[in-house]
Amino acid sequence: MSQQHSAAPAPTTRSAAAVATVAKRRDWWRDAVIYQVYPRSFADSNGDGMGDLEGVRSRLPYLRDLGVDAVWLSPYYASPQADAGYDVADYRAVDPMFGNLLDADALIRDARDLGLRIIVDLVPNHSSDQHEWFKRALREGPGSSLRDRYHFRPGKGASGELPPNDWESIFGGPAWTRVTEPDGAPGEWYLHLFAPEQPDFNWEHPAVGDEFRSILRFWLDMGVDGFRIDVAHGLVKAHGLPDLGSHDQLKLLGNDVMPFFDQDGVHEIYRQWRLILDEYSGERIFVAEAWTPTVERTANYVRPDELHQAFNFQYLATEWDARELREVVDRTLEAMRPVGAPATWVLSNHDVTRHATRFANPPGLGTQIRTAGDRELGLRRARAATLLMLALPGSAYVYQGEELGLPDVVDLPDEVRQDPAYFRGAGQDGFRDGCRVPIPWTRAGASYGFGSGGSWLPQPSSWAELSVEAQEGVPDSTLELYREALRIRRARPDLGAGDSVEWLKAPEGVLAFRRGEFVCVANTGEESVTTPAYGRVLLASGEVSETDGGEAKVPADTTVWFATA
Repeated sequence: MSQQHSAAPAPTTRSAAAVATVAKRRDWWRDAVIYQVYPRSFADSNGDGMGDLEGVRSRLPYLRDLGVDAVWLSPYYASPQADAGYDVADYRAVDPMFGNLLDADALIRDARDLGLRIIVDLVPNHSSDQHEWFKRALREGPGSSLRDRYHFRPGKGASGELPPNDWESIFGGPAWTRVTEPDGAPGEWYLHLFAPEQPDFNWEHPAVGDEFRSILRFWLDMGVDGFRIDVAHGLVKAHGLPDLGSHDQLKLLGNDVMPFFDQDGVHEIYRQWRLILDEYSGERIFVAEAWTPTVERTANYVRPDELHQAFNFQYLATEWDARELREVVDRTLEAMRPVGAPATWVLSNHDVTRHATRFANPPGLGTQIRTAGDRELGLRRARAATLLMLALPGSAYVYQGEELGLPDVVDLPDEVRQDPAYFRGAGQDGFRDGCRVPIPWTRAGASYGFGSGGSWLPQPSSWAELSVEAQEGVPDSTLELYREALRIRRARPDLGAGDSVEWLKAPEGVLAFRRGEFVCVANTGEESVTTPAYGRVLLASGEVSETDGGEAKVPADTTVWFATA
């Protein structure tokens, strides 16, 4: 045999019966494939260069035909856009750049008709500085009850000229900004773990909890199927806001429990939220963005009375290396099993360099990379990593455009950059813009089909041949690889379900595991290897050939799926 992957049939719509089956399937989220849409970069319906909800709605049939179960939308709430919508001014309104509430309602309804579920972002750690609460807190001055809903503190020093503690912003610089009081005098400081335009809520104040429980009900009543919780590890701060004592705090993130992250008090908040969610029919879910020191601490967020899923950032940050991958897979499954939660697997999102570029570079550079690396190598590894991820038990997340094999855009001119971290001059390298460039739909046009009026970040000319139009129906394209992989995953109960894998003996640099009547072999090494031909080849990310002895020759950076029966 010589097989990369078979030509996928032309996309077809799901039947009404299939849609009904999807809608009624119990525990759908345990093995779901969830597609992340970054609305400003997905599809532009009105030609203003910015993606919008009507654009997303128009492309829902594409997502249905891709084969995903649900769509997660990054924030579209009313916002000054200081941090691309993660600075929310009104949690019950759609920002005009994305449309209005009627557009959101139409999108949710259309998705349901197509057998897709909608998960929306929720940003409870902080608001915009243009939120009505914060604006009133500034207007009313010291002693305002509204200031108690945030973290306002007097400064240190003889005249309060120093921040209240030594915490640093994730975007670089101090995590505190001093306000000018209504009388014009320098006054109190407020906490913002991200940009100054994103003041942190004080979750010890009962009004904050009341407000977010109301916000949950608002969107659940609109018909959303769940929430992805931004900075779910935040919200609660250590009592007294103690100094951290380190002046290189960003290096500690993800390695230690910080006084402002992963505090045990967050779990009581989520227990209250779960009670609300369970009142609604249709198996609505919570997904935690929780950066924690260990996958074991991540498991705390998905105990039976809390959230349903948590992103597996330890997996995302793992190099393309068989030993490291096996270790994180084992640790993840072991950590999730006692709490009865499904594992999740993710390779890219809107905050990290796309894995097609990460894997194109030498290991050890982290998840934000400025160099393009070896594009051919990166794409080969990205395709192989996708098949490995989709063969693991649990739920998988796909970031928009990764099904096209899109790389990061690493050469954006400084004058077009918009990531706030870039302008802070410290902390993160501010290169998240590279994974947020609008995706290409067609070979030609002002923005390769994104919209009629260009795109808010420039697209490389090479993206014409990476567009949906260029790849659709092409047997060896990355798009068709994803479509076929998701079709097989949906058709075979061995994939997605369960909480364990049976590891098989394999050569150095190779992962091989069995799941029922299915075997996955992933060669992360630099040379071809020979393995047993475990059965019929279902799918492969590259050319796989059979030897005379009934063995399979698997090239470097290639994953193959076998059906054993």
